[in-house]
Amino acid sequence: MTPPLLRMTGVSKRFGGAKALDNVHLDLRAGEVHALMGENGAGKSTLMKILSGVYTPDAGTIEINGQVTTIQNPRDALAQGIAIIHQELNTVPEMTIAENLSLGHEPTRHGVLDRKEMRRSAREKLDRIGVDISVDVPLGRLSVGMQQLVEIARAVAENAKILVLDEPTASLSQNEAERLFTLVDEMRARGMALAYISHRMEEVWRLSDRITVLRDGKWVSTTAREDVTPAQVVNHMVGRDVNNLYVHENRSAGEVVLAVSELGNGRDVGPMNLEVRAGEVVSLVGLVGAGRTELARMIFGADRAKSGQVSIDGTPISVRSPRDAIRHRIGLLPESRKEQALFLDMSIRDNTVMSSMDNYGTGGILNLRAIRDAVEREVAALRVRSTSISQNVSGLSGGNQQKVVLSRWILVQPKVLILDEPTRGVDIGAKQEIYRIINDLTLQGMAILMISSDLPEALGISDRVLVVRNGLIAKEISRAEATEQNVMMYATGVAADEYRIEEQRTETPIAGEKKR
Repeated sequence: MTPPLLRMTGVSKRFGGAKALDNVHLDLRAGEVHALMGENGAGKSTLMKILSGVYTPDAGTIEINGQVTTIQNPRDALAQGIAIIHQELNTVPEMTIAENLSLGHEPTRHGVLDRKEMRRSAREKLDRIGVDISVDVPLGRLSVGMQQLVEIARAVAENAKILVLDEPTASLSQNEAERLFTLVDEMRARGMALAYISHRMEEVWRLSDRITVLRDGKWVSTTAREDVTPAQVVNHMVGRDVNNLYVHENRSAGEVVLAVSELGNGRDVGPMNLEVRAGEVVSLVGLVGAGRTELARMIFGADRAKSGQVSIDGTPISVRSPRDAIRHRIGLLPESRKEQALFLDMSIRDNTVMSSMDNYGTGGILNLRAIRDAVEREVAALRVRSTSISQNVSGLSGGNQQKVVLSRWILVQPKVLILDEPTRGVDIGAKQEIYRIINDLTLQGMAILMISSDLPEALGISDRVLVVRNGLIAKEISRAEATEQNVMMYATGVAADEYRIEEQRTETPIAGEKKR
């Protein structure tokens, strides 16, 4: 058996009174991808920050090639061949690719920055991972996926032997993710040892050789991928059997609450028609760029529609801004909670009450006791794990941050709630809780329009599925008929309905009705 390139033994770390890691061990072998899994707060990131020199362990040893070593800071880690690609990219968007790739190691000639050498070196680094793009482009103009590849190019060029990828596909399109997977396979073939952190089980099964699970800061298991099932991994992560992950009780849909007719932006999205009834979940599924998020933002008034009409309870409404949408009791949980929904330097209380402040005051004076009672009630109902409602949301896990955004909309009491990627970047336990919340809201009569790139999720909790392709609704599929294969046939254009997609732009039938 190949000896480990890295071995971490008995690693412990405490922050104040809380023990983040307790006697954890991990080893990485040359030429393997080792998946590190666990719920948010399990200790994965803390362990990797110790490996990369951000934190110093309270106890334990680190060995590289069998030699005990001390990693005092990130520069020390890099000198020993360890690099980490964080979920939050560590780059300077305003600088060019060449400048980013030489950052901290800028070439000089006679004491002056040698830009020619900097560009040549950058080109060589990109060529090593097969990326063909001008090195003079500002990094911020690239997609997140391309920016990530630039970071990997820097790590490879600095002769990293151990590479940590922390949720690398969280913000990538399908094509960008596939490109990353190919690069991971190539780095493994070169003999690098890769630690891969991900909540996405399909990625773990696609890439990993072994899987280590942490729970509550402790090591739980390390197994070869072929010796374990996804269900067993989930059970190790949460410490219990997780049956019926997708909560879907028998629902009885009521009257139409949301009706969208001929809605479009006049360019690449629409016209689209759909209906969502009280007490049902309707999912918009499709490939990245199909137009799902654009449709949601037009319904909510975040983007201006050029054509069409939105109606609530059969009455046409004017939605020119999110304020109009909220007034008509439409809510939107956006796809990026940190950038579009949360105020990270503010408390759980303030984030939760943000959209319903008018309900808790008279004459410009807020009823702080009423706000506290309402927020504490929702935080308890949604099982938000925190020290108190005064805690800043920046200190919460991804799943708990998402539940704070949900609690905000529950206080608003919308008739229609639009959920754009509601479980992106959250662990399996938090996903199950979010599914429970969605199910409870539908049982209370709320109409939910959901966007999800996770097909099993969309099919598991929806009553109907609308497949979006090229800015149009290509097919409506009932829950009974919805399968992953069926959905992808329409999402990719392999299957065609009785009408041609292109003809919809001039004569669009009502959702579910076929053009003769």
